[in-house]
Amino acid sequence: MLVRLLYASRSAQPVSAKVIESILAQSRRHNPELGVTGILCQSGDIYMQVLEGGRAAVNRLYSQIVRDDRHKDVVLLHYEEIRERRFAGWTMGQVNLAKVNPSTLLKYSETATLDPYAMSGAVSMALLEELIATAQIIGRAG
Repeated sequence: MLVRLLYASRSAQPVSAKVIESILAQSRRHNPELGVTGILCQSGDIYMQVLEGGRAAVNRLYSQIVRDDRHKDVVLLHYEEIRERRFAGWTMGQVNLAKVNPSTLLKYSETATLDPYAMSGAVSMALLEELIATAQIIGRAG
């Protein structure tokens, strides 16, 4: 059974390009063997990530994230059983929010900054769907 999980967290350490690359490299290395796909959005110290795959694998990975001391304020935003993956082309894609038109964020949020803590899970998923539709995701599986 496939599931989709969306969560938000804050970084417990200063975020740099090196930190992001490390997260993505680890995900791209380990997710294929777990059968997990998804995308990562990051803005400032906030992460929003979608994980898709088998229920056991996704739940196990999310449990690891919750216990990971690099994350704080971890919040489950959305969880559902799915018929097919929406992010199947990404072992772990990345949204470059610096290149996203601020009006896209304003469409779904009170401000032009990513704040999943102030958005519902459904609205957060809609934002991600639009980012895919407008080709704002980078880092396809490879």
